[in-house]
Amino acid sequence: MRRITRITTVGLASAALALSATACGGKSSTSSSESGSPDSKAKSAAIAYDIGGRGDQSFNDAAYAGLAKAEKDLKIKGAEAEPTEGESEADKVQRLTELARKGNNPVIGVGFAYAPAIKKVAEKFPNTTFGIIDDTSVTGKNVANMVFNEEQGSYLAGVAAAKASKTGTVGFIGGVEVPLIKKFEAGFTQGVKDTNPNAKVLSAYLSQPPDFGGFAKPDLGKAAAKGQLSNGADVIYAAAGLAGSGAIEAAATEGKWAIGVDSDQYNQAGLSKYKEKILTSVTKDVEDAVYNLIKSVEDGKPQTGEIRYGLDKEGVGLATSNPEYMKMTDLTAAVEKAKADIIAKKIVVKTAP
Repeated sequence: MRRITRITTVGLASAALALSATACGGKSSTSSSESGSPDSKAKSAAIAYDIGGRGDQSFNDAAYAGLAKAEKDLKIKGAEAEPTEGESEADKVQRLTELARKGNNPVIGVGFAYAPAIKKVAEKFPNTTFGIIDDTSVTGKNVANMVFNEEQGSYLAGVAAAKASKTGTVGFIGGVEVPLIKKFEAGFTQGVKDTNPNAKVLSAYLSQPPDFGGFAKPDLGKAAAKGQLSNGADVIYAAAGLAGSGAIEAAATEGKWAIGVDSDQYNQAGLSKYKEKILTSVTKDVEDAVYNLIKSVEDGKPQTGEIRYGLDKEGVGLATSNPEYMKMTDLTAAVEKAKADIIAKKIVVKTAP
């Protein structure tokens, strides 16, 4: 797998990106023109990571798992591109352009931040499929929008948190206060309150747009979790990408429960030290979403338009890896009932607090 190394010096990002992609064995930029189709024999796909990059134990790693699965099962080549700290929109455009020029198809932007760049680049490469995760604002004949009902999985996390809490106080930590993360907060809070109307939910966000550092700084997540723990919270749910690992560390260190996000964080090697206190995780099947898009292109029937993953398709859910979770029969029964009621539309989960 070709991986474009992260460049920390923003001023050199675009140039270094192009050079490193070539050095890592990519095809010449003449392998496809901006108006033509990519090399049909390339058999390659690419993902451009969100803030935090690969190794975040969460969102980006889930996308990587889908690419790795495609490499193994479909025998394709995979290319990866990392974000740069404080990058501009032009950097994203350059990154996607380079990946498309080298014949990768599809090219997938991991996260809503890629929407403006994909809109620009997809128009220049009409025969390349572009995927974007967590966004429906950019559309096109060659654009696939992979989106999830995060609020539904978060509702189940709220039920679990309310059942597991002994103090009646739980915490939610969002990476950046944007509509997407508000969905996590809304579902979680509703799940908690529907289960225990007297429960208290403490909410905090690590940064405000245009500062997206709240997705990338574990120290911020750790500090926010410590504040909530000191105010009585004994279950912490963080939807904050890499920063969420700091919240998990804080909760586990004090012997309290943490709830992970996006990936099954109980099974993430980088969090193994704290796994016993990761009660569950709200999973998003980003892995299969990425894999399915790549396979559709390889099959000659590329997915386009909105592709939604909810509880009904097991596109979101709660992980059950922690044996302690499975021992809590009252909790698991409540979660299963809530899941069935959401699928049956007896419960309608809010998408905003």
